[in-house]
Amino acid sequence: MDLRKLKTLIDLVSESNISELEITEAEGKVRIVKGAPATQAVVAAPVAMPAPAAPAVVAVPAPAEPAAPATAPAAAPVPQGHVIKSPMVGTFYRAPSPGAKPFVEVGQAVKEGEPVCIIEAMKILNEIEADRAGVIKEILVENGQAVEYGQPLFVLE
Repeated sequence: MDLRKLKTLIDLVSESNISELEITEAEGKVRIVKGAPATQAVVAAPVAMPAPAAPAVVAVPAPAEPAAPATAPAAAPVPQGHVIKSPMVGTFYRAPSPGAKPFVEVGQAVKEGEPVCIIEAMKILNEIEADRAGVIKEILVENGQAVEYGQPLFVLE
C-alpha cells in the first residue's frame, strides 16, 4: 500500500466517527485506531518484506502532527532552545539496554550525530542522533513512554 493511500485512510478515520479501521491487501495489512490525543497507525507487512515496513511507520503518522498540539495541553509551553523531535511513532528508551547507562543526561554536551536515545518501532530499535551540537537542557520524555511523530524529546542549549 503506498503512502498516499495510507495518508488518505488516516485522514478519513480522523474526520469520521469511526474509531478503528482495518484493511488487508496482498502486500500487507493496515490497522488504524483513533486514540484520544491523535490518530495512531500500525502497519504490518509480510514476513518476506520487513524492510519496506519501517519507512511506512516513519511516514504514516505525519498527518496527525498538526492535531497533536491542539489536543495535548502539555505541548502548549514552548521549550526555550533547540528541540530534538521524534522522527517516528514508537517507544522511547534512554539507554541501549535495560541495565545500561543512558545515552545522555541533563547538562551533558552532545555532538551532532551522537546517539541520544532509541525509539523502538515494530520491534526495530532505531538510534536517534542529535541533529546539532549543544548541551542537554531538558529531557521531555520518560523511559519506556510511547512517543508520536514530531513529539519533542530533548531541549538543547
